[in-house]
Amino acid sequence: MILFRWFEDTITRRLVTTVALAAGTTLGLLQLFSMFGGHWAQPNIEQTGLLQEVAAVSRVISAAPSEVRPRIAHAATTPSVRFVWFDVKSLTAHALQTAHYKPYEVQSGRELIASLIGNPKDKIDSFSVDNPVAQAPGLAIDPKKYPDATFMALQLDDGSWLVCIALVRSWGFFWRERLFLELATIVAWIIAVSIIASRQLSRPIENLAKDVRRAGMNTSSAPIPATGPRELQLVAHTINAMREQIQSFIAARTTMLAAISHDLRTPLTRLRLRGEFIDDPEQQARLFRDVDEMQAMVDGALSFFRDDAVCEEVTTFDLPGILRTVVNDFTDQNINLEYSGPTRATYQGRPFALKRIFTNLVENAVKYATPPSLELTCTPTHFVVTVRDHGPGIPDDQIGRIFEPYFRGDKSRNRETGGIGLGLTSALSIVQTHGGEIQIVNHNEGGLEVRVILPKLHSMS
Repeated sequence: MILFRWFEDTITRRLVTTVALAAGTTLGLLQLFSMFGGHWAQPNIEQTGLLQEVAAVSRVISAAPSEVRPRIAHAATTPSVRFVWFDVKSLTAHALQTAHYKPYEVQSGRELIASLIGNPKDKIDSFSVDNPVAQAPGLAIDPKKYPDATFMALQLDDGSWLVCIALVRSWGFFWRERLFLELATIVAWIIAVSIIASRQLSRPIENLAKDVRRAGMNTSSAPIPATGPRELQLVAHTINAMREQIQSFIAARTTMLAAISHDLRTPLTRLRLRGEFIDDPEQQARLFRDVDEMQAMVDGALSFFRDDAVCEEVTTFDLPGILRTVVNDFTDQNINLEYSGPTRATYQGRPFALKRIFTNLVENAVKYATPPSLELTCTPTHFVVTVRDHGPGIPDDQIGRIFEPYFRGDKSRNRETGGIGLGLTSALSIVQTHGGEIQIVNHNEGGLEVRVILPKLHSMS
């Protein structure tokens, strides 16, 4: 049973598999580097034993008489390492004393060998085959045959010189270079493995988030596909079950409220008929006015529930085109609106529902304040539609309640303006199904500013 569960697509299996592949790839790369890395893949010079050999030969020659030093140097010579001793009066000794060396090579050579030979005050020089002094008598090395030949010259106490010539480089990076390379490689590899592992885990979560957002915008869409690791499949099944319960609850609530609103029409009609028999004209007018207001409330409620029950399909459309259509509609009514923003911007949502929102917001401004201005602002993640008028605004204590059903401010209670207090409630509901929000603030320079913030959902279809 445990073995069977291992073959399931789970987050644990993805993580373990990624780490195992990373470890296997690391071993493979190390093997390839050892095979094809050349001398750079070879051990550090301290690990080759060459420095210890140079130190031992230098100590023996320093203790030996001058006449036997050449024979000792010759005896210490191997096919890969050559030792040569030069008397203080020789031309080569003078060349070694007066030659120009690269400061980095000299410093690195002293740091490597000084601790092994007691850190003497004598001169220690290190140079490569391309240095002119490498062609001095007794040192002449063919650079074509030994292009990597490396020289280390140690001046002994009596002024004579012992030169160690490594004909073939048998070591790799020095310890500082090797440490830097190892740290850089480890950091780069950790970053690469982390990116691969995180993408293996985050991609299914991102896909699930997109599917949930898509389902939230279109309640009639297909269930969220249960794909990816087993844990995310369980989350998808849970969300689908919860979504079905919410849809069932909303459908039952909408049906009940719509039925109540529909049934209220009959008694309202009877009230109007009975009002015809009232002899007092003033009382009759008041009754008819109350009946008309109640009828408007019933019609508005039916329209609100109908919009809640009927879900428009999500499509791709030009958002500035919708705003310009709203501007043109009010222009036909001799109401001049100003629009500012991009000429084209693709958005995915419900165009007719959004047009009703913008039309409602403009109508509110026209009724209660002044003809507003429309502005569309595009950010990397959102579209912001701003409707701003220059009227008296809304009292601060009423802004928090403006989206409540049937709530109307003092100006809305004017019979001439109409409205039953469901417009902004419906607008907020539609914007929230798009994953957005509505912000209402009193502008510092006067007037009301309504911002409709819609997220960019490019992946939604």
